[in-house]
Amino acid sequence: MAFASNAFSQQFEYEIKTNWKFQQEGKNEWNNATVPGVVHLDLLENEIIEDPYWENNELKLRWIENENWIYQTTFIVDDSVLKFNQQELIFNGLDTYATVYLNGKEILQAENMFREWKVDAKQFIKQGDNELKVVFQSPIKYNKKKVKKYPYQLPSGNESADIKPKVASFTRKAAYHFGWDWGPRFVTCGIWKPVVFRVWNEAIIENINVYTDSITQKGAHLRAQFDAYVEESGSYDFRIGEHKTSLLLAKGFNEVGTEFIVEDPTLWWCNGHGDPYLYNEEVVIWKDSELLDRKDITYGIRTIELVNEPDSTGTSFFFKLNGEPIFVQGANYIPQDMFLPRVSNERYEKLIDQVASANMNMIRVWGGGIYEKDIFYNLCDKNGILVWQDFMFAGSLYPVDNSFFRNIEEEGIQNVKRLSGHPCLALWCGNNEIEVAWKNWGWQKQYKYSEEDSIIIWANYKNFFHYVLPEIVDAYTNLDYTPTSPLSNWGTPENFNHSSMHYWGVWHGREPFENFEKNVGRFMVEYGFQSFPDLRTLKKVISNNNLNLESLVMKNRQKSYIGNNQILEQINNHFSEPTSFENFIELSQKTQAKAMKIAIQAHMKKAPHCMGTMFWQLNDCWPGPSWSVIDYYGNEKQAYDVVKIEYCIRP
Repeated sequence: MAFASNAFSQQFEYEIKTNWKFQQEGKNEWNNATVPGVVHLDLLENEIIEDPYWENNELKLRWIENENWIYQTTFIVDDSVLKFNQQELIFNGLDTYATVYLNGKEILQAENMFREWKVDAKQFIKQGDNELKVVFQSPIKYNKKKVKKYPYQLPSGNESADIKPKVASFTRKAAYHFGWDWGPRFVTCGIWKPVVFRVWNEAIIENINVYTDSITQKGAHLRAQFDAYVEESGSYDFRIGEHKTSLLLAKGFNEVGTEFIVEDPTLWWCNGHGDPYLYNEEVVIWKDSELLDRKDITYGIRTIELVNEPDSTGTSFFFKLNGEPIFVQGANYIPQDMFLPRVSNERYEKLIDQVASANMNMIRVWGGGIYEKDIFYNLCDKNGILVWQDFMFAGSLYPVDNSFFRNIEEEGIQNVKRLSGHPCLALWCGNNEIEVAWKNWGWQKQYKYSEEDSIIIWANYKNFFHYVLPEIVDAYTNLDYTPTSPLSNWGTPENFNHSSMHYWGVWHGREPFENFEKNVGRFMVEYGFQSFPDLRTLKKVISNNNLNLESLVMKNRQKSYIGNNQILEQINNHFSEPTSFENFIELSQKTQAKAMKIAIQAHMKKAPHCMGTMFWQLNDCWPGPSWSVIDYYGNEKQAYDVVKIEYCIRP
């Protein structure tokens, strides 16, 4: 690939995405690779493996996670590029344990799927051909010794019970890749986001976010916050739209903030409450009349506040948007595929359009997936969909050695900076269900923790989720933070008077649907009931011979420990015994739809005691039974129509 500068003389960047090849370590056979991508997709494209989603190929392909994989390409740089003062390689996403070599020299060791990695490449880049190689180590091999040496066993999400060692807690990658009760186990690796070679002179600005501090009669009081890298200390001029200021910057890295006012602002509102108006502005930095960098940004003017405080009933939990209490009508979102690079922009657009069309005003990005790509948040901005954003910690405990701690702290900083300027962002949440698990799931007994172990574990938990993460959120944004979800457990009636709630009495507790009406919390973050996707969906990945509940293929497809029996029990309670597998599918969706209708109506009737209903779950990551209302291929189940009708009403 050729690489050369362009008309903007101060900077240029180029995505390195062609001529990639890959091989299994230890085998001298190179095959073509796609970057961004992951190894499973490259193996599939080269016809080395069958479709991972076909029947029980999930089980047959587990050998992939135990191997190391090598990716390599060559890119060409001309002499004009070498004249730039700064020459950087930017790896937007490496999954997960990667050693990077440039022209034979090691330049990076990465260990976190959720982080961006920048390398000063000037001393390694040369004119002409440049060889870039990335070696991925198996997470299982990488962490095997760590797991054995750790002083006690750590709970590890929904990692498949028959797989040892359990390394998910030690691995900063999407937890659902190790399995969950609605998806398979595919422990991926690869260059899952773009690799960019960037060169620049003088200055560059990044992570530009505009926050609304307040809205008064004088106008909207806004704050622009960004990172600036400059080669020389001194005074620089900065402009966002029509608002100009001078900045005194030190040589190197600067975290910069500047305030301005927009008179007579047009506010951003969530779906169903008004127009999600967006401002489009140019951001420019220059010195001595010389343009150094420019960016186009989009922002919205709005205030968002979580009200979580004692009241006459117990403890409130609701959101105020622009000072107005909002009844949240939403859903929980999981990644749209096990193999993330094949989620196209069109799939994002379709799903968020379905969210908006179903009259939702919030979705929760669940903590066992990923910090989503920029397009996801851009679409939520555009469609007025508020986002409850979990940090990527779910149903597990994590090691607390210094290197791991520094790694996840930097992960938090990078993603808070990247995402928090979106007007759709409503809340940062520390984790999914770790606190409720520690207090109610019996981990101490299950994992035989001593009293001393428990004291240390809980102290480390509180340090990270009650102090470190909220300090990061407070430093880089004005959004609210909650340490975990839920804050209240569904085990006792009194708990339904306090804060956020995951209610799983219906399903895990095997309670009747009528209990949705009896058990309504202050903000229902999770609840739901499973169904099967349409027969046309299953036929794409399962042969006709195995389209029955007793086949080994269908049993493996059901990931919930009570799945099919619970569905059948509730079908029989509310309808009639299925006469065929196709009839079972139809009745499973009909049963799910009835459960959703009862629950949503109950939550809305209890407003303002209850100020939010967010069912589990919106979508799927593969074709199979789950709690989703939209299947893997984007087909809407019967429950989607119920949600659309019920969410049309505002309490």
